[in-house]
Amino acid sequence: MIQGSMTDLSVSIGGLTLANPVMPASGTFAEGLALAANLDRLGALVTKTITRELRAGNPLPRVAEVSGGMLNAIGIPSKGVPYFLEHTLPEMRRFAPPLVVSISAPTAEGFASLAAEVSVPGVAAIEANISCPNIEEDGRAFAMRADSTEAVMRRIRAATKLPVWAKLTPNTGDIPEVSRAAEAAGADALVVANTILAMSVDLNTFRPRLGNVMGGLSGPAIKPIVLRQVYQAARSVRIPVIGCGGISTAEDAAEYMVAGAAAVQVGTATFIQPGAMEAVIDGLDRFCAARGIARVAELTGAINREETDEAELEWTEPVS
Repeated sequence: MIQGSMTDLSVSIGGLTLANPVMPASGTFAEGLALAANLDRLGALVTKTITRELRAGNPLPRVAEVSGGMLNAIGIPSKGVPYFLEHTLPEMRRFAPPLVVSISAPTAEGFASLAAEVSVPGVAAIEANISCPNIEEDGRAFAMRADSTEAVMRRIRAATKLPVWAKLTPNTGDIPEVSRAAEAAGADALVVANTILAMSVDLNTFRPRLGNVMGGLSGPAIKPIVLRQVYQAARSVRIPVIGCGGISTAEDAAEYMVAGAAAVQVGTATFIQPGAMEAVIDGLDRFCAARGIARVAELTGAINREETDEAELEWTEPVS
C-alpha cells in the first residue's frame, strides 16, 4: 500500500503476492533503469529474455517508430546463463520486488533445461517467452497453436518447482484455445500478450525499415486488440492473466483489469518516460480512491458480464 493511501494495491499472481499489479514487460527492462526509476516500488521485476547461448540479435536497424507505437526486431540478444547467474541476478536481488526471469529457447527440451538452470535462490518465477515473433521463421512461435503450447509448457512445468507464467502471442487465431492449453499443461499464470507481427517500408529507399524485414508492433496502437484477447483469455481459464500491450496510463491499466487482468506489464511507455510504471501505480491508487474501491484486485473481471454476455451472443462478423 502506498504511504498515505487508503487503497490496498496488492494482488496475487500464481502463488506470488505482489505489492501492486504493475511490472515491466520483458525486453524493456534492464538494471540501468534503476538510475531513472525507483524499482522498489514495482509489483515485480521481469528480466530481459535470456537464452542459454550467446546471441548477437537481429541485423540493424532493429527499431522503427510508427504511428501509434514502435516496431522492434531486436532478436533477443543474450549474454547467456552464466552471465545472468554471476552478474544480473546478484544485481537484481538488491531490489525488494520478486524477480521473474524471462526465458526463451528454440525447442521444448531447451526451454525445460533452461528453466531448471535458472531455478535458483533469488528467482521467484519464470516467464516462458513462447511467443516472440522474431525468433522463428516467418514469426512462428510455440504459442501460435494449442498443441505446441501444451507440449512446451508440460516440459517446462516438469523441470521446475517455481511458478511458471506463459507469455502468449497475439499472432494466433484462437487465444482462448491456446490459453486453455497453457493452463492444462501447468502454467500458473498467462501473460497476454507479446507484440503483433508487423512491418514498415521506407519510401525514400524502398527498403523495409527493419533489418529483419518484419518485427513486433507495440505501443498504444495494439491496446484494443490485446485488451480483447485478455478478456477472452480471462474468460477461458481459472489462472491469473497479466495484461500487456499499449499500457501507458493508469486508465489503460484499469481497462485491462476490468476486462479480466489480475496485473499488467508496461513496456514501450518506459522508453518514452522512465517513470511510467510509477505513474501507473500512483494513478491506480487515485482511480480506486475516487471510486471508493478498497482493493485494486476488485477491478479484475469487474466488466458488466450480463451485458457483455448478451452482446457476444448477438455479435457477428462485420460486413465488408
